[in-house]
Amino acid sequence: MSNGQAGLPTTGEQPAELVTQVTAAEGNAPQFTLGDPDLTDSINKGLAQVEEYLLSELSRGESFVTDKVLHLAQAGGKRFRPMFALIASQYGSKPGCQEVIAAATVVEMTHLATLYHDDVMDEAEKRRGVDSANARWNNSVAILAGDILLANVSRIMADLGVETVAHFAETFHDLVTGQMRETVGAEGRDEIAHYMDVIKEKTGVLIASAGYLGALHSGASPEARGALRNFGYDIGMVFQIVDDIIDIFSDYSQSGKNPGTDLREGVFTLPVLYALAEDTPVGAQLRDKLTGPVGDDDALLAEVLDLLGRSTGRERALADVHSLLAQAEAELAKLPSGPATDALITLARLTVSRVG
Repeated sequence: MSNGQAGLPTTGEQPAELVTQVTAAEGNAPQFTLGDPDLTDSINKGLAQVEEYLLSELSRGESFVTDKVLHLAQAGGKRFRPMFALIASQYGSKPGCQEVIAAATVVEMTHLATLYHDDVMDEAEKRRGVDSANARWNNSVAILAGDILLANVSRIMADLGVETVAHFAETFHDLVTGQMRETVGAEGRDEIAHYMDVIKEKTGVLIASAGYLGALHSGASPEARGALRNFGYDIGMVFQIVDDIIDIFSDYSQSGKNPGTDLREGVFTLPVLYALAEDTPVGAQLRDKLTGPVGDDDALLAEVLDLLGRSTGRERALADVHSLLAQAEAELAKLPSGPATDALITLARLTVSRVG
């Protein structure tokens, strides 16, 4: 899958230093190790600036507003999107400049807004180890907190220029379309194609936007912007499918998650959809038993998980993951070789390696 154009390592090579994250104390940015000391230093300094800017912007306004909008921001998070925006800015002449910091903050702030709204729709009780806003206050407060975050996004984008506003209008349109698509269901369409559209719009689009805006505001070429945007789509979809595989097939001692959470809620993800479509006795049994949410029926869940383990669902979903990884690597092959490209390819492969 490598391409000498970009100096990517071959699939079997293990980079000397892997992309890792160390979660910092509350109020501080996460710290990443990116394989190259200068790149690591640059990105971590940029993340600290994003964190400071994010918290500063969310602290503006009445106290009865700011305590709500700061709730999830102060609870932490991976800050993957701003990290990607900062790495993408390495391909321009102004890496990590103030406009890049602002653009990275816009993407993270939008992500936070979607979490407030998602928690209301999902009736979630926890988020990032703390009470969700809807559980701590109520649904109305959580929705309004998300709306305030989007108002802050609009204010910051106004200073970044019309091109950014136009791009992000398209991004937000796709985000909402993905949420609506998931809410109304496939409506007779192929379920797997429907799933792919949902994860591209809900997960891929904001990561793609991070890559595009980081490159744009650093002065990167249109070709680099396009490659980073496409890479973002692919890697976002990889993240989601890998998470969905882990939700079903992981062991609690390894993942820290109880398998089958999505099944309990009636959410059928890619490996489940593939298993349900099987023209086999296992597929027939699954279609008979899995007609809706599993809920609190532990015996049924165990039976369904056993059937899924005997299906081809995991194998077929993993094949899609590797296909998307190949697409992502092809996009990176369009970029100059160097530490930033090496870090991105390592990050992509580490994501896949979580499931083998």
